[in-house]
Amino acid sequence: MPTAPRAADLKTRFEAAAAAAKKTRKRPDNATLLKLYAYYKQATEGDVKGERPGGFDFVGGAKYDAWQKLKGTSTDDAMTAYIKQVDKLNRD
Repeated sequence: MPTAPRAADLKTRFEAAAAAAKKTRKRPDNATLLKLYAYYKQATEGDVKGERPGGFDFVGGAKYDAWQKLKGTSTDDAMTAYIKQVDKLNRD
């Protein structure tokens, strides 16, 4: 069972990154925020569900589209990408 500790470690690092994302020195641009949102949702909920928001819900539509692009991405890969994105934010 060598993968169990690694999975637990990844989850711990993901949770730490989620907390760190709320404390960045400067607010990320909208494209970065969408990436963070999509990686987080993919890591915590899996593939996008439901219908794309329509009409004048531009933010909801953008979030849905960003998450939709990650369809099929594994939980571990989404967590890893999220962690890397937050680390990059905190370096800048």
